[in-house]
Amino acid sequence: MSIEIRKYESDDVMDAIGIWNLIIEEGRAFPQLEILDEVSGDLFFKEQSFTGVAYNSENDEIVGLYILHPNNVGRCGHICNASYAVKAEARGRHIGKQLVLHCMGKAREIGFTILQFNAVAVSNLPALHLYENLGFTKLGIIPNGFLRKDGGYDDIIPHYKLL
Repeated sequence: MSIEIRKYESDDVMDAIGIWNLIIEEGRAFPQLEILDEVSGDLFFKEQSFTGVAYNSENDEIVGLYILHPNNVGRCGHICNASYAVKAEARGRHIGKQLVLHCMGKAREIGFTILQFNAVAVSNLPALHLYENLGFTKLGIIPNGFLRKDGGYDDIIPHYKLL
């Protein structure tokens, strides 16, 4: 599998929402509860500072994506936030790492100087390992910050990295 990452296009919407919605339905990551449809998904992906789509260049299959946007405004507008999603069948192939690295480069290109993740659930072990390996700094633990699908709560660990 040869992975390349490019800018999201409206033609990607059905594949993108399929991958994105599965993460929401799994209930282990992403703060969103609302499932995207074709219209809301296209609008959501287009309103980001950048949405990147990972695809297998051997068969053009979309296998992941990320969204990049400001974490705040004004005096904190130089800090960005991102979310990543990898197709279930393609997990474990380091696509997430490629998405994060691409995202960091795109964030610098746009003018952001810090990438911050606000709510990495302690149960999201693949993300925690990836961010540690990429040199992100943990900011502490927020008890019961993430509502799981089963109604229970997980602690969250905010992270950041200077770009």
